[in-house]
Amino acid sequence: MEDLNSRYGLNQAHSEVVQACHVVKPCGALDMGCSSGRNALYLSQQGFEVTAIDANPQAIATLQSIVDQENIQTIRPQVYDIQRAALQADYGFIACTVTLMFIDAARIPAVLADMQQHTLPGGYNLIVCAMDTPEYPCPMNFPFTFKPNELSTYYQGWELVKYNEDLGTMHNGARLQFATMLARKPQ
Repeated sequence: MEDLNSRYGLNQAHSEVVQACHVVKPCGALDMGCSSGRNALYLSQQGFEVTAIDANPQAIATLQSIVDQENIQTIRPQVYDIQRAALQADYGFIACTVTLMFIDAARIPAVLADMQQHTLPGGYNLIVCAMDTPEYPCPMNFPFTFKPNELSTYYQGWELVKYNEDLGTMHNGARLQFATMLARKPQ
């Protein structure tokens, strides 16, 4: 299987999306904040039916162009601002990697509640988001960062398949902590 990400000059799929595919079986998936589609393309190649949303019309146009050129039937790119917190469908897998830190902090509870409400019973949410902690103050001026243990409190009652708040490196070399979670909704 050819690597479409390389062909179109996109970064590889996020490592946590790749790892989640070892746990989550192909299903209807939502890629929140998809940008030009690095995760959507990967998920599609793994057998998922992907709705890929982003507020940036140019990013969606880029992904739509790839979908058209490759005649991909399993990706539906859509311009959508996740801050609206008004998803219109339910999914077995919702991936939101390095996206939440770019939205208005006041909208985070509504966005997370909307994700949870639109996850099918037994389905999964994957979140990777920057943190701001006393040990590792966030060096970037993001509109939102999680505090220690904050993300897990939003997912009480869900099975935390994976949860950590490990040190990571941004693509620009900045070192900071990331909250990383793969959670399964009760049946």
